Amino acid sequence: MISILFVCMGNICRSPMAEGIFLSILKKEGLTSKFSIDSAGTLGYHQGELPDSRMRFHAEKRGYKLTHISRKFTRMDFENFDWIIAMDDSNFEDINDLVVNNEDKSKIHRMVDFCKELEATHIPDPYYGGDKGFDNVIDLLEDACQGLFEKIYKK
Repeated sequence: MISILFVCMGNICRSPMAEGIFLSILKKEGLTSKFSIDSAGTLGYHQGELPDSRMRFHAEKRGYKLTHISRKFTRMDFENFDWIIAMDDSNFEDINDLVVNNEDKSKIHRMVDFCKELEATHIPDPYYGGDKGFDNVIDLLEDACQGLFEKIYKK
């Protein structure tokens, strides 16, 4: 089983959206039983909440249903996941602050490193970006999730 954890700041916009997109790819490919997918936030102030209502709205317009309950990233996540995918440099640095060995460090990646068609330096936080911000994030995540899937699961 391949385990992937998507991480953003609050675990209410970007990381649950990435989780939803990746799960959709796995379902389409008939591979849900070969993967364990989750998401978390580097900060815990939204812990226990559903994804942001605007993110859910924009996700549903594209056929994704986001039901994840927000949680905080913990040191134990290094034990439980093979791939830890950060949405931006701040998330990447916060995760790296918890690294205790090279194995942990090797698990951490930036989401944008898997983009195939679109170019970006990070997955922007859409929280204050309006409708266009949410749509842009979904565009980037659809591209990057497909690239990540192809990197991990080469047929």
